[in-house]
Amino acid sequence: MTLRLGDTAPGFTAQTTDGSIDFLEWKGDGWAVLFSHPKDYTPVCTTELGAVSGLKEEFAARNCKVIGLSVDPLDSHRGWAQDIHDVTGHALNFPLIADDDRAIANLYDMIHPNADDTMTVRSVFIIGPDNKIKLTLTYPASTGRNFQELLRVIDSLQLTATHSVATPANWEQGEDVIIAPSISDADAAERFPGFVTKKPYLRVTPSPVK
Repeated sequence: MTLRLGDTAPGFTAQTTDGSIDFLEWKGDGWAVLFSHPKDYTPVCTTELGAVSGLKEEFAARNCKVIGLSVDPLDSHRGWAQDIHDVTGHALNFPLIADDDRAIANLYDMIHPNADDTMTVRSVFIIGPDNKIKLTLTYPASTGRNFQELLRVIDSLQLTATHSVATPANWEQGEDVIIAPSISDADAAERFPGFVTKKPYLRVTPSPVK
């Protein structure tokens, strides 16, 4: 199953390191990041899960939960947690899904046979309060993810969901934003007084959220 932006995230039940969950019920009406890692007890994955654990408060501040997945069994996840703490200094503080029958990995198209026909790739799904998929990313097994970038993306998604703006290249929270082309100059003058027109299609204004 290929999931695309705007699709409804499929629901599922799963066994995790925090017990059995119904994914959409667990997610609730907030945001969620679902990400897969290729295999337990591997070096890149160990650093990634420690990095995410260290950002728990950052995700929580954005009303966003995180949940990981691999096709290894639950006992393996639990044993690996000590290594994650030893290496990164962060105790595992979010659920890891045990998907040893690959049901969820297949549901979310996390196994790419031309890369590896047994392990999940490094998939990322950001899911909004409406349960729609807002972002997908796919990394090869050899490349660790930048989770600060995921926080940046969440900031952008949350800002642009509630204001008629877009965020430019390399944007960070609090920086200037772009007024949506669908907004007329007259409306923009009311909603974003003092905006700057760089091109007829490119109008810049201070961020409505600092």
